[in-house]
Amino acid sequence: MSGDPPAPLPPRPPAPLRVAVVGPCASGKSTLVAALLAAGYDARHPAQEHSYVPDMWQRLVEPDVLIYLDLSHAAYRARRPHDDAGPDYLDMQRARLAHARAHADVVVDTSGMTAAEVGEWVLLRLNE
Repeated sequence: MSGDPPAPLPPRPPAPLRVAVVGPCASGKSTLVAALLAAGYDARHPAQEHSYVPDMWQRLVEPDVLIYLDLSHAAYRARRPHDDAGPDYLDMQRARLAHARAHADVVVDTSGMTAAEVGEWVLLRLNE
């Protein structure tokens, strides 16, 4: 043992951004969360569309960034052709998501986009 003080530890890398992704069913949440995780973000889907608790997204995730995905009823039907839910189903989910949408940092209508396009668009916004 020498009398030299120990070498300082290298600085810790910054923690990854914590991202919550909310939106109606079939809007692309799971796919986007997977892409964000692969890119090194701490991404989560708090299932806000199924809860009557308006701020569940905050309680479960406490995100640095909130992303709201939306889609048209036509896009919903194209993505889930065997689901017979009508436009009222999306309206009900949007009502449950109103608090999240009002607080979203990024809002994306995924109706005319591929999963890759949504991922690229969101990653660009997060890196601005």
